[in-house]
Amino acid sequence: MKIYGAEFLGTFWLVMGGCGSAVLAAAFPELGIGLHGVALAFGLSVLTMAYAIGHISGCHLNPAVSIGLWAGGRFPARELFPYIVAQVAGGILAGGVLYAIASGAPGFDSANGFAANGYGDHSPGGYSLLAGLLSEVVMTTFFLLIILGVTDQRAPKGFAPVAIGFALTLIHLISIPVTNTSVNPARSTAVAVFAGDWAVGQLWLFWIAPIAGALLGAALYRVIGAQAPLSEPVDAPAYGHVERRQRQVRGSGVGREQAQH
Repeated sequence: MKIYGAEFLGTFWLVMGGCGSAVLAAAFPELGIGLHGVALAFGLSVLTMAYAIGHISGCHLNPAVSIGLWAGGRFPARELFPYIVAQVAGGILAGGVLYAIASGAPGFDSANGFAANGYGDHSPGGYSLLAGLLSEVVMTTFFLLIILGVTDQRAPKGFAPVAIGFALTLIHLISIPVTNTSVNPARSTAVAVFAGDWAVGQLWLFWIAPIAGALLGAALYRVIGAQAPLSEPVDAPAYGHVERRQRQVRGSGVGREQAQH
């Protein structure tokens, strides 16, 4: 249960840090952090949690990441459902806390956006459904490529959370105008349920596109990152803090041994 608790708390922090900055601080009169600040907040939320809970759960914080890691041979299938449940539940709780805080301001109306993801009339830049789909697939594809690459045993140790945090920042800098940036179904669900009918109605895209992108990213990394089989294969979760050996995974529970970055 500790690993699921870590994913729950980590996703809570991701939504509070990223979506909270968008809702509470992005357009604050004269002192707003704007698009650049929101992008950085998402990256920092992942970076800080990767160091805090990476050694416990791998710090996925994202159903698409968990599915991509499974497709990339780094995560056991039996862990997918409980990880995703913990991630979505932590995100929704954070969305509720954020709603309670934001509704304390005069004139607040969650239907105006509440950091929800959207396309068409609900895209920040008015981008179409096709543009939103393509953006989310491509951004998540490269997110998984980066995650799998920097957590590869051959990669320099100690920098995976930094690289992944900056990657998420860059992704937001590129795609906030298109869809408000999802690449994470849990993040999208967390605020959609409070934003109104339009956000829930468009939520399907922000599950399908990130998962499709994650599967594509995993497939591409299997091609470019292929190496000779190890005598004892290593299964590394998302952010490189934890190494799991396959013989431990097949035993009782999910084996973990802390690895220095």
